[in-house]
Amino acid sequence: MTRANNGHEAIRRAAVGLLAIALAVAAGAACETRRRFAPWAAPSASASAATERERRPATPALTARGDAASAGSADGEGAPSPAEPRSGSDSAAKPLPHFGNDALRPALAGQVRVVVMGDYGWAGPAEQQTAELVHSLHPDFIITTGDNNYPAGGADTIDQNIGQYFSDFIYPYEGQYGRGARSNKFYPVLGNHDWYTNDAAAYLEYFTLPGNERYYDVVLGDVHFFALDSDEREPDGTSATSVQAMWLKQRLAASKSAFKIVAMHHPPYSSGPHGNTAYMQWPYAEWGVDLVVAGHDHCYERLNIDGTTYLVSGLGGASLYSFAEPAAGSVVRFNEQYGALVLEANSEEMRSLFLDIDGKLIDMATYKSRAPL
Repeated sequence: MTRANNGHEAIRRAAVGLLAIALAVAAGAACETRRRFAPWAAPSASASAATERERRPATPALTARGDAASAGSADGEGAPSPAEPRSGSDSAAKPLPHFGNDALRPALAGQVRVVVMGDYGWAGPAEQQTAELVHSLHPDFIITTGDNNYPAGGADTIDQNIGQYFSDFIYPYEGQYGRGARSNKFYPVLGNHDWYTNDAAAYLEYFTLPGNERYYDVVLGDVHFFALDSDEREPDGTSATSVQAMWLKQRLAASKSAFKIVAMHHPPYSSGPHGNTAYMQWPYAEWGVDLVVAGHDHCYERLNIDGTTYLVSGLGGASLYSFAEPAAGSVVRFNEQYGALVLEANSEEMRSLFLDIDGKLIDMATYKSRAPL
């Protein structure tokens, strides 16, 4: 009996050891999943120092992806040119802003947080990863820079491409992926792929947006957002003297918001293969615009054009594009991974951050409000 009991005891101890190993492996996998898809979760006290080091961008260097491959800053006059960095503009040696628990430690007092993503609407693993990043950031609103519904803007693909991942931001929502939001938090712009079927009929039916829904404006906290239709099929035109442009000029003049942001699909300036879109090079700064965001080229880029910052955010998941020759005014270029742009603003300050799907900070810039007090 003693020998049998000893055998049973050995088996029991072995089983307990195997169970402990299995639990440890599972806990490690769970931690890795949280690290990958919840990059701004507050770290434990024991891990905070290591986590902070991981969040710091690399030292600026001349690389294939841009003149400054890490974070920089810009004041209300726009981003500094790569040849003339302002004192204190290099944030490589500084810890990143601590987002932590969004409800308890907002990055800016009284802020609104907006995620800007473009060229994302092709259901699959890449869009899934972008959506997981976006949800982990808990934005107040989402803005898109177009191409919401690949390949051709059809009614048969729109809910799968958009609602499957972002229905909880859309109101009213009548698709098959949940109940939708209680109020609308999703503000898209039209891209060329959205126009391909029946003059964007599926897009216009799917969303309920202000104005004529092709171009419109909405105030999001301290940000006045203006959505433009940069496609040449736009009935009200796309030139700087078009009906659409005159509408923008008048609405900008009437705005009292701290920051005025214009979003469209076709980038006025870009180092991507599509290059500059000359007909969308309107006098935005003269009309009072603080920031211009676009997509179409599947990359991220920050440019400084005559004191105004232009951002290309087209890494939502459709594909990755190579860069052509750097455009004049290009400061940062990135095309190695999918990701999303984050805008945070209060009445005095705004900052833009581009994150890849692993939560790595690729670029950061800050802007001061030029609105009269």
